[in-house]
Amino acid sequence: MTQTKLTACPECDLLLNPATPVVGDKARCPRCACLLQRPCKQSIERTFALSVAGLILIFPANLMPLVGIKMLGNSKDGTLWSGVAALFEEQLWGVAVLVCLFSILFPILNVILSLLISAHLYFNRPSRYLGHWMRWLQHLDEWAMLEIYLLGIIVACVKLASTSELIFGFGLYAFVALLIVTGMLATSLDKVLFWQRIGQLRK
Repeated sequence: MTQTKLTACPECDLLLNPATPVVGDKARCPRCACLLQRPCKQSIERTFALSVAGLILIFPANLMPLVGIKMLGNSKDGTLWSGVAALFEEQLWGVAVLVCLFSILFPILNVILSLLISAHLYFNRPSRYLGHWMRWLQHLDEWAMLEIYLLGIIVACVKLASTSELIFGFGLYAFVALLIVTGMLATSLDKVLFWQRIGQLRK
């Protein structure tokens, strides 16, 4: 008697036969239309390259000035970390912690985990931590929200444009580039393929 391996939809738990879509196609759940798999060409190589680029961009995006304000001859630059520090000084502890986690810590961990996993798979280096890293990456992918912080920067710039002179720093360009890279990471990482390769390295 042959046994058929079934997979469960992560949204509605419907048992399905394993899908084998080709590059460019999508496999969706017939009940809830949840995206099950979207193969990406050279997913491991693309993820590895984008992770390296993201790691490089993290430093200027977090440490260099994003926007400078010049008013009445006085100027002041703002970075991601200075924004978090200002919220702490205003005793807005909850907001400061949320901004630090979702706009700084989680995106950094997301890039680092993507780099660690893709590097091990690219160079065929087994590790007992690969499964744990992959699970953490899947959870963090839902919490890294760089686009929310960028939206806040845009709103602040619109409000301040009429009262002061704004100077856009290199950190802002690095931040936008990091946002694009993390978005491409999310679409390039084929989770099914990564889990298959992790399983092969364990053998």
